[in-house]
Amino acid sequence: MNNKQKKIFTSHLMQWHKVINNRTMPWKGIKDTYKIWLSEIILQQTRVEQGTAYYEKFIKTYPTIYDLANAKDEQVFKLWEGLGYYNRCKNLLITARDIVKKYNGVFPENYDELLKFKGIGPYTAAAIASFAFNKPYAVVDGNVFRVLARFFGNNLAIDTTEGKYFFTNLANDVLDKNNAALYNQAIMDFGATVCKPVIALCSSCILNTYCLAHKNGQVNHLPVKEKRLIKKKRFFIYFIFNYQNKILIHKRVDKDIWQNLFEFFLYETETLIQWNIETIQSVMQEIGIKFYEIKQISKEYQQQLTHQNIKTQFVEIKLEKMPTTLKKYQWVDTKNLKQFAFPKLINSFLKEQKLI
Repeated sequence: MNNKQKKIFTSHLMQWHKVINNRTMPWKGIKDTYKIWLSEIILQQTRVEQGTAYYEKFIKTYPTIYDLANAKDEQVFKLWEGLGYYNRCKNLLITARDIVKKYNGVFPENYDELLKFKGIGPYTAAAIASFAFNKPYAVVDGNVFRVLARFFGNNLAIDTTEGKYFFTNLANDVLDKNNAALYNQAIMDFGATVCKPVIALCSSCILNTYCLAHKNGQVNHLPVKEKRLIKKKRFFIYFIFNYQNKILIHKRVDKDIWQNLFEFFLYETETLIQWNIETIQSVMQEIGIKFYEIKQISKEYQQQLTHQNIKTQFVEIKLEKMPTTLKKYQWVDTKNLKQFAFPKLINSFLKEQKLI
């Protein structure tokens, strides 16, 4: 790889962005740091197609960072419901309140200052610094790694320390430092619409003459990843306790999946259990419940997370009296369940049961 090759990459990419790129997004080209930051947080681990609707809902509900900072946590989490990776939402609120309290609602221009806020890592800081202030920082994510690995024909694993360091430096080398905002938008759009993970549009690509992966038939082999993701299996059984038309719920506060979302009474097992009258009875005895009626045992529901595979069943239990072991929990009217933010898996069940 030489400087000539780097210059060809940058100039051709910028030409593609100027003449060919017609990708539209509601936050594209804006200079409002609040909207840039909000869009970037929503798009972490989320497809643009899904994230756009959430972005528009947030902007309509919370037009300014002051509106978001002053909002109640439960309302914001409810609006976030379905996006997953709920730590993003928690950090969103922390940062919004910090910006309002410490910076009078204005994001700092300095890249290193941006990194101090919750939920803002190198990628998001570079996006805000470049898009809002045209600062010369390259955005570096999976899309960028893929485009660079293919064009320069490099098989260094992108998920290793060495690989991340190499491609981050390369990304900053090929950055058009005078037009950082336009360049970063160009490479992001190019990775999403042309140099796609599968079925890349190589035949019509403006860079195909110079792309080493295209020349050497390696497009489907690059970028290289060293690590293989092993998903942890978890088995959840949710007991929906109903007492006088009130349902037991509680908020997940531990540092685990779905933090700050609500759920029913959870019984987690290490292996898959066949739930029937006998196995349910053993749990009821453990909790100290003597008088109850099993209304239903649901089918199995499943949700794939990045590192976990969750398998779940729901057991609806009608209680004749309130056991002392459950009095500390929150009990809500069934008609009010729709006001609370639940994980996607629980929402699927509730919708099928027409409870929300």
